[in-house]
Amino acid sequence: MERLYNFSAGPAVLPREVLEQARDELVNWQGCGMSVMEMSHRGKEYMGIQAQAEADLRELMGIPANYKVLFLQGGASSQFSMVPMNLLRGRASADYLNTGEWSKKAIKEAKKFGKVNVVASSEDRNFSYAPTQDAWKLDADAAYVHYTPNETIGGVEIFWTPETGDVPLVADMSSCILSRPMDVSKYGVIYAGAQKNIGPAGVTVVIVRDDLIGQVVDGTPTMFDYKTHADNESMYNTPPTYGIYIAGLVFKWLKTKGGLNGMEQRNIAKAALLYDYLDATDFYASPVARENRSRMNVPFTLKDAALDEEFLKGAKARGLVQLKGHRSVGGMRASIYNAMPVEGVQALVDYMKEFEKARG
Repeated sequence: MERLYNFSAGPAVLPREVLEQARDELVNWQGCGMSVMEMSHRGKEYMGIQAQAEADLRELMGIPANYKVLFLQGGASSQFSMVPMNLLRGRASADYLNTGEWSKKAIKEAKKFGKVNVVASSEDRNFSYAPTQDAWKLDADAAYVHYTPNETIGGVEIFWTPETGDVPLVADMSSCILSRPMDVSKYGVIYAGAQKNIGPAGVTVVIVRDDLIGQVVDGTPTMFDYKTHADNESMYNTPPTYGIYIAGLVFKWLKTKGGLNGMEQRNIAKAALLYDYLDATDFYASPVARENRSRMNVPFTLKDAALDEEFLKGAKARGLVQLKGHRSVGGMRASIYNAMPVEGVQALVDYMKEFEKARG
């Protein structure tokens, strides 16, 4: 069977070129006689793979020298705890922006370690927009400010960088990292689960400024201390070696596509293709405010929800899969991450037009 167009929110589509290279190197990586899966993480072959992956990520994102890049495990959800454990640094509270389900989870976890000040929330309109910064009520004494630039479930994206002065800015970039250029120096911590724009599930990337390392909350487990991993170059324990290898291939693929500037232009074009159609019909609708429409995750609804299952069945028959919206919001969701080709988005739009013609 030819490959499907996979619109899953994660684990998500990977570049075909990356999968084919991984296939070719699966049994015998570059003539060394073994698979990357079998390598000692302390052997020269694997250490070279990880070092190159970090170097390429630093180049792509322009990561300054005074930031550590950590390859961890536990998903972005583990960072909901690790961030307050590492960044409270004796302060009583932290600021959080609430723009959806992932923000809510981060807030719930942070409350276990200190007071959480919700600076603003979009819950009043079912998380269909992001409050602009003039509506935020920041605390100058906060340990840090946390936000989620792209809410995977609600399809809300913030395209500007908050200004937080001397208070470190923390971002869960799981579903928008590497989709566009951004200034790392404006952040204290950036973290992301890999399974959307980086690689397979199992790797968590944390980019943390040096001065924020080494002042953990009392009782913090060794494995939850950023210093543990920074001091050991992400090899305090066995890292997710194969996932990091695949991530490294994705980083190289991004470089061949014009880096993050090139990727942003591709993503703008793909998202416009879908949103322009949604705006041109009343059979489908986008629930998200125009200024916050995500380029990565596009939720939409049918005029008649009774047609949802028929729509999904017809999509699957055409090789368009994983379009069902998250159970908490319903409807449909097309995740169109970096590796989704424009042809996949065009195929979806063509099917949506056909379905509307038949059932509208």
